[in-house]
Amino acid sequence: MKYLCLSFDDGPNFNGDNTMNDMLDYLESENITASFFLIGNKINPQNRKVIERAFKMGCDIQNHSWNHPAMAKMPEKAIRDEFQKCDDAIYEITGVRPQFFRPPYISVSDQMYNAIPLPFICGHGCKDWEPEVSAEERLKLMLEGTKDGTIFLLHVSDGNSPTLQAVKKFVPMMKARGYTFVNLPDLFKLEGVNPNMPKSLWTFLK
Repeated sequence: MKYLCLSFDDGPNFNGDNTMNDMLDYLESENITASFFLIGNKINPQNRKVIERAFKMGCDIQNHSWNHPAMAKMPEKAIRDEFQKCDDAIYEITGVRPQFFRPPYISVSDQMYNAIPLPFICGHGCKDWEPEVSAEERLKLMLEGTKDGTIFLLHVSDGNSPTLQAVKKFVPMMKARGYTFVNLPDLFKLEGVNPNMPKSLWTFLK
């Protein structure tokens, strides 16, 4: 078997934007799971339902900091506070502590590794944080990074519909090539890889 993981940053969406929920609609229609790295200060009573939905679908909910700051420049106590506030907010909704951390801007430091007791996840980026990058260009970048054990770094930030368009084309293509889409904890288990390596920053498991 060959496995891939779609992971999405910068949810949940603020009131009035359904980008994360639209992505969940598609994942559910394909009967696949993914991973969501949330920014803690975006969580509010109105959008917690989409987090609960993702969790009930079998998607894992992970930590992407509280405010999305440049944490590599921060002292350990401030880093720990950023991590813990987001961790607590996710736990309050799901009852499960995050297992992975994605550093904002994929910028890391020794202080971050000392303060955050989880494996760090990078992922194969597809420039989908840049509005001028089209859905077709995003799809091309996804295809270039595809191999067994790839983690994809994508975004469900407000209004980011081109990523949904790219994913809708990518998933059937990969299924036809024999790939199975799984969430992050399952990816590590199925690939037989221990994520708890010192100073980890995972993108490819193989």
